[in-house]
Amino acid sequence: MGMLMNNVKQYMLAVLNGNALAIMVALVPAALVNQLLGAMPQNGVVTSLAMMVTLAQSALPLIAAFAVGTMLKLGMMETAAMALATLAGSGVTTFKDGAFTLAGSGVILNVMLTTAVAGLVAMGATKVLGQLRVVFEPLIVLVVAGGIGLMTLPGMVAVQAAVGQVVASATAAAPLVMGILLGVIFALLIVSPMSSVGIATAIGLVGIGSGAANAGIVAAGLTLAVMGASVNSWGATIAHFMGSPKIQMANLLSRPKLFLPVVIAAAISGGVASLMMVEGTAFSAGFGMAGFIGPLTAMTESTGSALAVRVLVAFVVVPLAAAFLMKLIFIQKTQLIKAEELKLPEV
Repeated sequence: MGMLMNNVKQYMLAVLNGNALAIMVALVPAALVNQLLGAMPQNGVVTSLAMMVTLAQSALPLIAAFAVGTMLKLGMMETAAMALATLAGSGVTTFKDGAFTLAGSGVILNVMLTTAVAGLVAMGATKVLGQLRVVFEPLIVLVVAGGIGLMTLPGMVAVQAAVGQVVASATAAAPLVMGILLGVIFALLIVSPMSSVGIATAIGLVGIGSGAANAGIVAAGLTLAVMGASVNSWGATIAHFMGSPKIQMANLLSRPKLFLPVVIAAAISGGVASLMMVEGTAFSAGFGMAGFIGPLTAMTESTGSALAVRVLVAFVVVPLAAAFLMKLIFIQKTQLIKAEELKLPEV
């Protein structure tokens, strides 16, 4: 029984880590350059670059399948079949008037579910089919796992919509309370299978609420980066806040105590951001520091005096101070958390 539970845990960690890596690979390029591309004179080169990074986002289901398959040490045939199934069940495509439309990155929750199912189906098909797997395995994995993905897709969309409604209710609170709540909520979203950008866009989160949400995400990234810096490479450390803290998703979901410093740091940062009156848009709310979208949008959307100082305090000074405070409390003083628990898999 113990061996079975260990195998299940290792399998789920592979699914979580593979999907977290895929999210980084597919979504970060657009996050890094979209602000820059939007500010440049629009010509053929800029349009082509924008098209490439946008297309990369829609490749998330394919990348997720290959990442999970690699972490499960599956063969190329099994992994490619997983990619077919994940693409079919991701929600990234729609069929209308005899044509397929590719848009967005799909429903991340369903992408994760489909990769998990597809991996199991692929491994089972390999054992059963033997040499015939070359002929039948892609079809079996596509139909079974992809079919399950299509069936669960509406439910996952409903779950994401329900979460969006909960988030929207936080905007009715007083500014300081709203800032704290949104900072915490979006810090949790950014390290979960949910799409922080999708939810912020769906509920039209703007103004101070958007700024607080961004500050919470920045705090989550910096806290995880600082606490795990001693066991991760400098590139992986930077990726927490310049990319996405979602790369720690597997570690946090398997060790729930890691959420505690993230929540505290995000509450502090979200509250301060609301006091600093930094604002944002529905598009910027789910990005944090990635591509400097949060700070740059705050500079253009916020009003009042000493704007640069307020943005610097909200997005750098306070989140960074909170991150080091969390390291001091949870790693150095109480030793409730060990840095090794934040170690990322080698890629």
